[in-house]
Amino acid sequence: MALYEHVFISRQDLSNAQAEGLIEHFGSVLADNGGKVVDSEYWGLKTMAYKINKNRKGHYAFVKSDSPSPAVQEMERLMRLHDDVMRVMTIKVDEHEEGPSAVVQARAAKEERSQRNARPPRRDDDR
Repeated sequence: MALYEHVFISRQDLSNAQAEGLIEHFGSVLADNGGKVVDSEYWGLKTMAYKINKNRKGHYAFVKSDSPSPAVQEMERLMRLHDDVMRVMTIKVDEHEEGPSAVVQARAAKEERSQRNARPPRRDDDR
């Protein structure tokens, strides 16, 4: 079996739970066809560079899989037919990187910087 990474964007009017449910749904499609999901990440609601189907934002999801080619083709076919999925990108990789993706690492670094730069609450007697 081959290693793949999938990124897909779903419509902005879905709830977070529905968007995460799509990850589970398409993971089960892979499993039904002889593949398996190695890891998955929900990246959240992000603003896109340009509108897609009149949507300015979309729910981004990332899935790492170890699947045969027919399973991936079936999953992509179902994604393209699904009304909630706007874009799909699948890449075949030689090996999966360990740990979280670059998007999750960047978000964690940004949160760490904001916490470090946060000022303590101002008291009235500090004047």
